[in-house]
Amino acid sequence: MSDLFSTLSSPPQAIPLTDKQKLDWIRLARSENVGAVTFRHLIERYRTPSKALEAVSSLALKGGSKRAITICPLDLAEQEMNAAQTFGATFVPLGSADYPAILAQIHDPPPFLWIKGRVNLLSQKCVGIVGARNASAAGARFSAQISRELSHHGYCVVSGLARGIDAAAHESVLNSNGMTVGVIAGGVDVIWPSETKHLAHRMWEEGACISEMPMGEQPRNRHFPRRNRIIAGVSQGIVLVEAAEKSGSLITAQYALDQGREILAIPGSPL
Repeated sequence: MSDLFSTLSSPPQAIPLTDKQKLDWIRLARSENVGAVTFRHLIERYRTPSKALEAVSSLALKGGSKRAITICPLDLAEQEMNAAQTFGATFVPLGSADYPAILAQIHDPPPFLWIKGRVNLLSQKCVGIVGARNASAAGARFSAQISRELSHHGYCVVSGLARGIDAAAHESVLNSNGMTVGVIAGGVDVIWPSETKHLAHRMWEEGACISEMPMGEQPRNRHFPRRNRIIAGVSQGIVLVEAAEKSGSLITAQYALDQGREILAIPGSPL
C-alpha cells in the first residue's frame, strides 16, 4: 500500500495537529485493547482521533467483546505530552509528513513515534544493522566498517542501541559524521543498557533516537520484538552480524522477511 490513507478522499494529516488532537491521538493509542492494527483501522474509518474515541467503546460492545475498551484518561496523556516536551522529544503521528513512509506500509505501524534528535533522518534511505550483544572483536570491527561505508554512500544506519554489534555500528557512523538512528525498546528517554548511555547522548544531538513506547517506560522482554519490527520497518535492508540462534536479531530478520526487505547475513568474518 503506497499511501496509508489511499482509501480516503484526503489525508487526515494534511494540516498539523492541534494540541488537543495530539492528546486525543495519544489517548486512542494508549487505550486498553487498542493495538497498532486496530488504531489504524479506527483512524481510516473515523478520520480524526476524537471521533474514534467517541465510537470505540460502542464498537467494542457491538463486536461481541465481553468488555468495552478502556479509554486512556486525559491526565495520563497530558503527563506523557508534558514529559516529552520537557525532554525535547518530537511527536510524529502516523500519516504525517515526518513519519517514515516505508514504516507506514507495514501491517502494524506504530500509531506515533517519539523522536529525540534529527527528525529528518527517518526520511533518508536506511539500512538496519543488528547482531550479537556479546560480539567478537572481529564482528564488532566488521560492523563498524560496513556501517562507516554505508554512511559514506549516503545511507542512514539504524540499530537498537544495544551493546556489541549495535553499539559498534552507531559509534562508527557518529565518528564518521554520518546519519544513524537508534530504536529504543522502552521510552525514548530511557536508555538501556547503561553501557550505551554515552552513545545515546551523542545521538540525541548528532543523530536520533526513536520509540513508540510511553515516556519513562522501562524496557521489558515483550517490548524488544516490537522494537525489532520498527528497525526492520524503517530499513530497506537488514544486515545480520554474528546473529545467534533464537536471538532478537533473527526476530528482526523474520520481520524483515515478512515486510519484504532485503536481508544480508554475515555469520563470521568474511575477511
